[in-house]
Amino acid sequence: MLDRIADLARRGLTARGIGLPLAAVALLVAGLVFGYSDLAVLGTAGLIAAIGSVVWVASRPPLRVQRRVEPARVARGQECLGVVQIRNGSRWRSAALVGEDHCAGRDFEADQPLQPIRLSPREEITTTYQVPTRRRGIVDVGPLRIARRDPLGLVRLAWPYGKAARVWVHPRVYPLLHVPVGTNRSLDGIVDKVQHGSITFHALREYVAGDDLRHVHWRTSAHIGQLMVREHVDTSLPRIAVVLDDRPEVYDGDGFEDAVDAAASVVTAVVGSGLTVDLHLASGALIEGGPDIGVQPLLDLLAEVRPVEGTPFGSVLQRLRHRRRGDTAILLTGSGSTDGSELNQAAALSEVYPTVVIGAFGGSDVRAARLPGVTLIAAADAAAFADGWNAVPAW
Repeated sequence: MLDRIADLARRGLTARGIGLPLAAVALLVAGLVFGYSDLAVLGTAGLIAAIGSVVWVASRPPLRVQRRVEPARVARGQECLGVVQIRNGSRWRSAALVGEDHCAGRDFEADQPLQPIRLSPREEITTTYQVPTRRRGIVDVGPLRIARRDPLGLVRLAWPYGKAARVWVHPRVYPLLHVPVGTNRSLDGIVDKVQHGSITFHALREYVAGDDLRHVHWRTSAHIGQLMVREHVDTSLPRIAVVLDDRPEVYDGDGFEDAVDAAASVVTAVVGSGLTVDLHLASGALIEGGPDIGVQPLLDLLAEVRPVEGTPFGSVLQRLRHRRRGDTAILLTGSGSTDGSELNQAAALSEVYPTVVIGAFGGSDVRAARLPGVTLIAAADAAAFADGWNAVPAW
């Protein structure tokens, strides 16, 4: 018990809590050495007060804490509330507490103070505060730290309570009025730009009840002793490949954040149009979104993405050329790549993709004539990119 009190005293002593014991010891020693009983009494009283303060706050308050965030996913700058429920588990003892919730996100850490809390036995309260959403990224909220202070202000101790929650701060989404669909069309009537579509073989899978027997692949079934059926896909459904260049050297200032906002705007517009989109990062990550999957996985990835150094730009373009998925390619990059060679490599995707769009952030001096067969949108920021996108008369 003494070891625990000593440890708590070391961790929680305030400046006053350090000064009082030192002064009390000095008074006690002086009183004993020089025979002044009054000084010895003052020193003893000071030591008793210091020890009593440690004992006062040494017991951990019996609290039950539950936390939630509303909503768990927000766009950058939108309001997000941390909601904390605190219940006093003691039957007889009231609790006067001071609390703060820890918030840690991309490049920041902050303690959100709560209002002073006073709980009667078995009482429960709910308190709220604003979760910082100024920066895109993931914000970990919690744990709640509840502090107790003795009446003399000598000792202040804090204990963690409750599980941490997580908030995804998504990029800001700007409205885009239309989406390029290349030359293909959906047989379900989503878009219609050419005269025909196609159904093609995709893979073999095991037979399940209800499958059309006309699709059974009898040769394979006889070889392995189990019914196998052909699975087909509609290759005419428009599919859009969005490439986010995540190399830090091609961006100036907040250019990368603008490119991420633009990527979020594009994938949101594509999924909202009922189409499928593949989001590629130049560093290698790939994730798919569409009507069945939704846009949330894409926005979660964009919330977490950070610039990656040492990424070869040609690798992502090579993947797009040799593993074509879709008929529209959209590249979002920075002004540092506008020396001509890299954009010309990207423009060469028009040999494979009927529609190619390049968004260059900060590259307002780039001329579209340098990139034949490509729709180039040179923009200072994401808002200007959205305006340029909406100004394109037709894809």
